[in-house]
Amino acid sequence: MSAAAGLTAATVKHPDAMAPLIRILDELRETARSAGRDDLGSRLNMVRARVSDPRVRLVVVGHPKNGMSTLVNSLVGASVSATNSDLSVPVIVEYGPEPTATLVRQTEYGRTERQSVDPLDPGPALATQGVVRAEFTQPSPLLADGVVVMDAPGALGDNRTTWSMIAAADAVLYVGNAGAELAMEQIAELQRIQQICPTVVCVLNKIDVFPHWSHTQQRNRELLDAAGLGFAVAPVSAELHRQAGTTGNYQRDIESGVPQLIDHLRDYVIARADAVALEAGVGDIRLVCDHLALTLRTEADALRDPHRRAEITDQLVRARDEAEQLRQRTANWQVTLVDGGTELMADIEHDLRHRLRSLIRDAEAEIARTDPARRWKNFGADLDARICEAVEENFAVAHYRSVELCEQVAAKFPAHNRAAPLVDLRLANPGEVLETVQPLEPLESAKAGVTQQFLTGLRGSYGGILMVGLATSLLGMSLVNWYSAGAGILLGVNALWDDRKNRKLRRRAEAKVAVARLMDDVIFQVGKESRNRLRAMQRVLRDHFTEIATEASRGADEALRLAEENYGKYGDRGQERIAELEARLGNLRVLRDQADGLVPV
Repeated sequence: MSAAAGLTAATVKHPDAMAPLIRILDELRETARSAGRDDLGSRLNMVRARVSDPRVRLVVVGHPKNGMSTLVNSLVGASVSATNSDLSVPVIVEYGPEPTATLVRQTEYGRTERQSVDPLDPGPALATQGVVRAEFTQPSPLLADGVVVMDAPGALGDNRTTWSMIAAADAVLYVGNAGAELAMEQIAELQRIQQICPTVVCVLNKIDVFPHWSHTQQRNRELLDAAGLGFAVAPVSAELHRQAGTTGNYQRDIESGVPQLIDHLRDYVIARADAVALEAGVGDIRLVCDHLALTLRTEADALRDPHRRAEITDQLVRARDEAEQLRQRTANWQVTLVDGGTELMADIEHDLRHRLRSLIRDAEAEIARTDPARRWKNFGADLDARICEAVEENFAVAHYRSVELCEQVAAKFPAHNRAAPLVDLRLANPGEVLETVQPLEPLESAKAGVTQQFLTGLRGSYGGILMVGLATSLLGMSLVNWYSAGAGILLGVNALWDDRKNRKLRRRAEAKVAVARLMDDVIFQVGKESRNRLRAMQRVLRDHFTEIATEASRGADEALRLAEENYGKYGDRGQERIAELEARLGNLRVLRDQADGLVPV
C-alpha cells in the first residue's frame, strides 16, 4: 500500500497498544485456518494489516458529483485526484518530503508494474488503460501527522474496490451534497459502513452553492439520529478552500470549513488512533468468533452423538434450503414486502386524496358563505397552512405504516436479524415538499370600481327612462319627466344589484376552480414525493433482508460442508476431535473476552 518506500509519517498507533490485539488476531487466524474457514482468515489478514499500520487510513467515499476528489485535493493540499474526468481509479496519498506520483498498472499478461509520472500533471497518465491505482506522496501537514488519504472510485453500490478500501480504513469520510438531505439509500449505506468501519464523519460539501445548507445539516443530523447513527456532520466547501489557497484569503478559508474538518480529524481520529483501531478491530474479532463458534459447534454436535448425525444434517439442510428460499423472489418475505409495499402506496395515496378532498369541501363551503374577494389573500394563507398540516399528517401515517411493514417482513426472519435500516419518513418541514407547488391563483373578476358601477347603473336607468318616457309622451308629457326619471332610478339600482350578484357568483366559481387547481398540483407533487420515498424504503428493506438471507444461506452451506467433511474424517476417533473442538471453543471464548477487555466500557 505504500506509495514510496522509506517515506514515513508520524506514528500515531503505538505498537504497545496494538500488540495484544495483534496477538488475538494471529490466534484467530490459526483457528480459522484449522477450521477450514479461509474466508474468515482473509478478513483477519486485512484487519491485521490495518492494525499493524502505524498510520491512520482515511478513505473518502460518496456518490459521484458530490466533490470527493476536490475534497481529497483540499485535505492534502495538492491536485492528486482528477476532478473533471469520468475515469476514476483509487488514489492513495501519503506523506513524503517531495511530491511523487506512481501508477500501478496491470499488463496484458496479468502482472502488475509500477510507473513514475509527473506529480504536477498526472492526468494524462491516469487516463491510459490498465491503471489499477495511483499512489502519491505529498509534504502535507495532515499527512505528516500520520494520515494516509484514500480516494475511493465511483459510487458505493456493489463496487468491491470501494468496499475493500472501507474495510482497510480506520476512518471514513462520507461526502454528501449540501443541496439535498440524505436519502434512504445513503442511510442504508452508512449503516453498512458502520458495520465495517465504526469511525465515520459525514461531510456536507458545496455549502457555497446552496445557501440553505444549515437546514440540510440539521435535517441530516435528525435522520442519522433516527437511524441510530451518531455521526458528526461537517459542512465544508472544498472549492472555496481551493480558491482561498490560491488567493491567500484567510477569512474565506475559514468560511470553507475545511480547516475545521481537519481539526476535527486531528482531535477525534488522529489523537484517538489507538482507541479507534481497537474499537474497529474488536468488532471484527467478535464477528469472526461468532462464525467460527457456529462452525466448530456444529461439527462437535455431529460427532458427539452419531445417532443424531442424520438429524443435525437434516437441520442444516433445512436451514440452508430456508435461507435459499428467503433469497429467492418467491419467498414469503419477498411476497410480504412486495404486497405490503403496493398496499402501502395505495393506502397513503388514498389517505392524501381523502384529506385534500376534505379541505376542498371545507374551502368550497367557506367560499359559498362569503365573498372570496374580500379576504382572498388571508384565505390562501389559511388554506396553505391546512394543506401543510394535511401533508405532514399523511407522511406521519406513511412512516408508521412503513414501520409496521418492516416488522411484518422482519417476522419472517430469526429474531436476532430483525434490525432493519428504516429512515424516518415524517416531515420536519412540509414546505420543502410543497416548494414546487404554484400558489393559489388571484381572482380575475375582482370587485367593480366606482366608474364601472356608475356605467352599469347608467345603462340600466337609460332603458327605464326611455321606456316610461315614451309611454308618458302619449299623454302629452315630455320624454324626461318625474315618472320616467323614477323608473330610470329603479331600473338602474336593479341593474347595479344584479351586476354585483353576478360578479359575486363568478368570483365564487373562479375561487372554486383555483382551489381545485391548487389541490391537483399538491396531489401531483406530494404524491410523487411520497411514492419516491416509499419506493426507496422498499428498496432499502429488500436489499437489507436479501443480504441477511444470503449470509444465512452461505453460513448454513459452510457449516453443512464442514460438518460432513469432518465427520467423515474424524468419525473413527470422534471423542478426540470433540475434545479438540471443545478446547477451540473455549479458546474462542477466552479470545473474545480478551478482545472485549481491550475496549473501555
